[in-house]
Amino acid sequence: MTLRKGEKMTISIQEHMAIDVCPGPIKPIKQISDYFPRFPRGLPAAVGRSGTLRSAVSQPSVSPAEAPREDDEDVDQLFGAYGTTPAEQPPKYQAPEEVVDPEGYESDDCTTLGTLDFSLLYDQENNALHCTINKAKGLKPMDHNGLADPYVKLHLLPGASKANKLRTKTLRNTLNPTWNETLTYYGITDEDMIRKTLRISVCDEDKFRHNEFIGETRIPLKKLKPNQTKNFNICLEKQLPIDKTEDKSLEERGRILISLKYSSQKQGLLVGIIRCAHLAAMDANGYSDPYVKTYLKPDEDKKSKHKTAVKKKTLNPEFNEEFCYEIKHGDLAKKTLEVTVWDYDIGKSNDFIGGVVLGINAKGERLKHWFDCLKNKDKKIERWHTLTNELPGAVLSD
Repeated sequence: MTLRKGEKMTISIQEHMAIDVCPGPIKPIKQISDYFPRFPRGLPAAVGRSGTLRSAVSQPSVSPAEAPREDDEDVDQLFGAYGTTPAEQPPKYQAPEEVVDPEGYESDDCTTLGTLDFSLLYDQENNALHCTINKAKGLKPMDHNGLADPYVKLHLLPGASKANKLRTKTLRNTLNPTWNETLTYYGITDEDMIRKTLRISVCDEDKFRHNEFIGETRIPLKKLKPNQTKNFNICLEKQLPIDKTEDKSLEERGRILISLKYSSQKQGLLVGIIRCAHLAAMDANGYSDPYVKTYLKPDEDKKSKHKTAVKKKTLNPEFNEEFCYEIKHGDLAKKTLEVTVWDYDIGKSNDFIGGVVLGINAKGERLKHWFDCLKNKDKKIERWHTLTNELPGAVLSD
């Protein structure tokens, strides 16, 4: 084919295709990614991208004269070439999946451990915390059959002891259990609601092995408003460590609910021992066999001692017993009521658990309880009191 001077050679598409498929060295076919490069995830937009963009967006057909100068090119201009000016760049957003979990990629506990539906109510008048465990959903399978035998355990922190642990019944072979059980803590004060946290754990019961932990959640009691039910439906979390270095001064020997009433009809002081809560465990089995003694002192004739029945293997006993001290109302101001709680043991001395003193020399709630009793004849007044391990003037033996 002859060309005239000044005439350019034209090649048809057919001839072009024929040239490309002629025998010769096989060249790799360009991919779309060669023209639109991918940036590494997590790499800041202003670091190290300009070089990648330059090499990626430069086309073979661009002549060196048309190529942009190195010193005029930066990342902002390149973004502008794609239709976005630097001022219009969207705010940076790092996707949740790009956040590295230091303990592995198990941050989505909702899908792995399940959710728990429950409600809490602080009954301020009766010093009670009602915990209603409704149901769980999508629990983690723990048994070979792909199911679990779940139960819920409650625990008040700080204060690691069996005295403040409550649990629901166990439901067999289910990952979506419905309990509808209400567990109640008695002797809860306004101070407890400020400084304590409720730990709720879901576990799998095994007959032949140790029970297995599934998940937990923790609710600071200060989130609750008195006498208002608060509903929760939250994802279970992996087990969190319990602070072993918590202040030892927060340890308690337990609580006792006492009623006082001066009866004009009986001409005497009626002392009611209603119940105890969260008593210290004194026996090897983690429990106690508690009973309560009361004295009205000074007791010259040593006849003021009263004793309740023994309640076996419990840290939250109910007594509901009442004792009467015949005394004139005017003489009560000179008296002191000592209440002690003991653990009954066979064949050895009984163990002192704790005690409380009510009278004009007492302080705080103990003094107020005694004063209200003297001020309001024929009116029964109930109050919770914290047991201490020291009782001035008491003989710590039975």
